[in-house]
Amino acid sequence: PELNVAYRMSTDEYYELTPYATDLEENWGPAPGNLNSDGQNLVVYGKEFGNVFIGVQPSFGYEGDPMRLLFAKSASPHHGFAAYYTYLEKIFQADAVLHFGTHGSLEFMPGKQVGMSGTCYPDRLIASLPSAYLYAANNPSEATIAKRRSYSATVSYLTPPAENAGLYKGLKELKELISSYQGLRENEARGPAIVNSIVSTAWTCNLDKDIKDLPALETYSAADDTPEHRDDIVGKVYAQIMQIESRLLPCGLHTVGVPPTAEEAVATLVNIAQLDRPEDKIESLPRVIAASIGRDINDIYRGNNAGVLDDVELSDKVTEAARAAIRALVNQSTDSNGRVKEVKSVFDEFGSFFGGMLGQKKPYIQAIIDAGFPKVEEERLAPLITYLEFCLKQIVANNELGGIMELLNGQFLMPAPGGDPIRNPDVLPTGRNMHALDPSSIPTTAAVEVSASVVEKLLEKLKADNDGMFPESIAFTLWGTDNIKTYGESLAQVLALVGVRPVSDSLGRVNKVELIPLEELGRPRIDVVVSCSGVFRDLFINQMNLMDRGIKMAAEADEPLEMNFVRKHAIASAEELNVSLREASCRVFSNSAGSYSANVGLAIENGGWEDEGQLQDQFLTRKGFAFNADKPGMMEQQADLFKSALKTVDVTFQNLDSSEISITDVSHYYDSDPTKVVQGLRDDKKKPMSMMADTTTANAQVRSLSETVRLDARTKLLNPKFYEGMLSTGYEGVREIQKRLRNTMGWSATAGEVDNFVFEDANGVFIEDVEMQQRLLDTNPNAFRDMVTTFLEANGRGYWETSEENIERLQELYAEVEDRIEGI
Repeated sequence: PELNVAYRMSTDEYYELTPYATDLEENWGPAPGNLNSDGQNLVVYGKEFGNVFIGVQPSFGYEGDPMRLLFAKSASPHHGFAAYYTYLEKIFQADAVLHFGTHGSLEFMPGKQVGMSGTCYPDRLIASLPSAYLYAANNPSEATIAKRRSYSATVSYLTPPAENAGLYKGLKELKELISSYQGLRENEARGPAIVNSIVSTAWTCNLDKDIKDLPALETYSAADDTPEHRDDIVGKVYAQIMQIESRLLPCGLHTVGVPPTAEEAVATLVNIAQLDRPEDKIESLPRVIAASIGRDINDIYRGNNAGVLDDVELSDKVTEAARAAIRALVNQSTDSNGRVKEVKSVFDEFGSFFGGMLGQKKPYIQAIIDAGFPKVEEERLAPLITYLEFCLKQIVANNELGGIMELLNGQFLMPAPGGDPIRNPDVLPTGRNMHALDPSSIPTTAAVEVSASVVEKLLEKLKADNDGMFPESIAFTLWGTDNIKTYGESLAQVLALVGVRPVSDSLGRVNKVELIPLEELGRPRIDVVVSCSGVFRDLFINQMNLMDRGIKMAAEADEPLEMNFVRKHAIASAEELNVSLREASCRVFSNSAGSYSANVGLAIENGGWEDEGQLQDQFLTRKGFAFNADKPGMMEQQADLFKSALKTVDVTFQNLDSSEISITDVSHYYDSDPTKVVQGLRDDKKKPMSMMADTTTANAQVRSLSETVRLDARTKLLNPKFYEGMLSTGYEGVREIQKRLRNTMGWSATAGEVDNFVFEDANGVFIEDVEMQQRLLDTNPNAFRDMVTTFLEANGRGYWETSEENIERLQELYAEVEDRIEGI
């Protein structure tokens, strides 16, 4: 795109005003270089509006350079990047800088992890400029990096409200067929015919990939089947459909300073109400509704997950009742414009008195009764409703623009925790200065309990898929933000697999671990290889110490090798690498200090990679720095040890903990995925199983990576509710759609877990539809060109098999879009 040039800085002026400019020549040669440069001058992109300058922060600069992406340590900023901040401070002479949106490059430049010195690049770049940073409320970990490394005060902003993904096309038709079957299941003439249609439509929607025992289309006849087996088939299809329909989907983009509408507030409150909060003595809404018919909600979830038709129906009915109750609660505070200005309490004494005299039920109770649960207990719901009214006030409060102005006026901005507003509504209202948590407090007792249940489900699923055998080693990815939001759930999962227990002191600080005896554990100790994000390393170095000590404790335990896979593999590594057992049991890895990510995402986003081998080398080189509790404060490159640990891995594993960010929304998840890396290192070249734990709802589930990719594609990329919501926001929405497509291809590159139909159906939605094609082209031609390029690249790299006709159409389209962009 044609960016406006605000200023051209000569090299003489640049060297005179930028004291560290010569230090950049080691990586980039003499200025001006070829980035943010016209060949003679350094170019600053942006535009002045009176005393406000709106500029575009330069990129890292090495995105398309395979060699730089491979370096174990990140390169310094390029001359164009340095010139940009020199311009802000010394030429435009800004009184303050507002970094807008999550996140930029400044805070991730090389230097120390904390306590910047004068030679650290974030310190050199921001220099004396006061920095305010508008940051997503759900990302406290990277906001903390922005505070520590670029001296920024943060102002939190709301993420888009999450709604249910809904159903469309064949999926919608399936639900209608299931609804017909429920009414006619006893009818021996109509019932079997509907089941045949359900099976046929399920195959058309590619649900055979998710329902392993879906009957074969050619040979199945429902008329010859038993009623029980017909129910079983319909139950499994229904469970799959409900999983897609109820998936939470952030719709559109958030506009700063615009609070959610009443309808958007309903969507957020429904999600808040589905979680039990034992620490506040609050039961979830689904739990209280289920109890009114003598059922435990967890039993209903289990039956639903197993595809038991009655439980799938009941789960759907409970969900609808909960939604109706929340809508009734919000409606009484909603004005004629569809917004909540003032929250009216249902416990208002005057209204309650007259309502009681007239025999009226409270609106939310009446809604639950009308949904088919007449015995629901109003008294049992009172604590939850009081809490939800408080949450509603926080959701619709509006202080984002006010918060920005307070900072720019040099005033104190109130602090507030960051994190997931569903799990922790104290994150709201936004517009406050965000902080994380006390690192020594995690994992909390609640996180340890939740993690035990996830680990149990994970091992059950892995045993079922592996002839009853336990996996010997699991490769884990730990993220900073996720562990803040969940108070250390994934950290606790690592400890649980190894069979060690975190121990807290009298002040609640978790600073010790103890070995769980094998008799109590009741299974072998599973080996782990933990890849920590750079942000996790910066925020939770003490927890890395905790994990390393726990793993070493397991490796040194005198136990049978068939019951202690940590010890088994550490002994083998020690012999292979000729090192001590303690050194061979290092299992916690990350980037070198001051470096972040494996750069796999950068390579895929910019197309600057030759083959998968390059991506795998990047991962091994950049993520192969070992943490060792015996050498505190050091991250040593241990490539051989990293490879030795990875080559025994049977399963790769990650966690999804929030509906706001899923595996195709950002590149981070596949950037740190070692699936194909492990395949290349294993002696038998067998690809490890890839699993995902999904704790985004009260009904926590463990799925395979391919299942999760399909679920994400069906609820986002291929879902009209998602892409129409994005398109309604204009040019940025097209870029967001293209980003999901590119990130989907990222999973093909790192794990090979994307089904062909995902690309084929996406091509049908965005390319074959001429009207859609034109909308994308008119709204954002550059993003549309990237979309066409991604389809062609997916085909060229062997990730998508399609017809010659489709490829020719894409090639012609590419030429057309190029001409449009060039103005021909």
